[in-house]
Amino acid sequence: MNTIRIGIIKEGKVPVDHRVPLIPAQVEEILKSNSNIQIKCQRSEIRCFSDAEYEAAGALMVDDVSDCEIILGVKEVPLNMLSDGKTHFFFSHTIKKQEYNRELLQEILKKNIRLIDWECLTNKDGQRLIAFGRYAGIVGAYNGILTFGKRYNLFHLRPAHECFDMDDMKTEYEKVALPPVKIALTGGGRVSKGAMEVLNGMGIRKVSPAEFLNEYFNGPVYTQLNTRDYNRRIESGDFDRDEFYQSPEKYESAFLQYARKSDILIAGAFWDPQAPVLFTKDDMVQNDFKIRVIADVTCDIEGSIPSTKKPSTIDDPVYDYNPSNDRVEPPFKDEANVTVMAVDNLPCELPRNASEDFGKEFLKHILPNLIGEDTDAIIERASITNEGGLTTRFKYLQDFVNGN
Repeated sequence: MNTIRIGIIKEGKVPVDHRVPLIPAQVEEILKSNSNIQIKCQRSEIRCFSDAEYEAAGALMVDDVSDCEIILGVKEVPLNMLSDGKTHFFFSHTIKKQEYNRELLQEILKKNIRLIDWECLTNKDGQRLIAFGRYAGIVGAYNGILTFGKRYNLFHLRPAHECFDMDDMKTEYEKVALPPVKIALTGGGRVSKGAMEVLNGMGIRKVSPAEFLNEYFNGPVYTQLNTRDYNRRIESGDFDRDEFYQSPEKYESAFLQYARKSDILIAGAFWDPQAPVLFTKDDMVQNDFKIRVIADVTCDIEGSIPSTKKPSTIDDPVYDYNPSNDRVEPPFKDEANVTVMAVDNLPCELPRNASEDFGKEFLKHILPNLIGEDTDAIIERASITNEGGLTTRFKYLQDFVNGN
């Protein structure tokens, strides 16, 4: 039986990312269960787990993983760290023709690399098998509540990235003392489920959309909104989920009814540019637009939420949006402004927990198809490039690669 060499690359993208695709305990589990696998780990001083922990788990510590057939990473790999003729796993941010990664895709093709994008690993029904979405929701909701407390000087929480892990972050929950605010949470996937973990953990009551709109509560509440709750057909007829995703132009937003009742918005729903925006700049200047803190987990710049004018950073997570002049201002500058949290790499704030969950999904869903028979074409569907060319599913990127 031939030995399969798997390399864990040192993250090279700036700003620094402390996450890993496999934690040391999972390396040990793989090695104990597969005698034909060897795992090499490129030495790194930035990982959330130390080199010593990986070495103790059985990984071979090296300065270069280019001799490994399979190389695992998280973020985009710098051009000079790409290994000719090998299989690279990472989030490439190329499938939407992201201009800033055109050269990356060109170099991958030039070096005859098989690029497998974590984002494209799905089951037969198109559902993603591995993601950091849960922790984006967890940190996004936490940051939203932290921001509200700071804006109104109600309480002060340690930022998530200053906590050792999620258990440490949870010790901050007892500091939360909210007035009877209403929180709208959009989405029904991993992100919103992660956000609900935090809201529930803080003792914030969940209510139905109808209760949210029509009733008064003497304590803080939140409601979870799915696409049918805040989109309606332009013509008469009931909301049809399949039709909405296939022909979103037939729908318009019905979110303003919630914006008039909400103090905090946690945006966790995927947004298609063809779909209606949640609300407009003009909506935000109306006297009955009540939202004052927006935690935009999706971070679509000038997408469904017009106040998300730019991404923020872990070190500088919030800014104010002035709806009267459509400009970004320093945070907490004016009560008429809306405070926006739009950190675009939220799982990095809890890298140990996020990495552990990610690695579990890799072991369960990806590794068996990678080293064995790819029975459901999971690996095949996620391969953007192979043997020096774009695969059939991603031929639409050819003009992008060509510079058009």
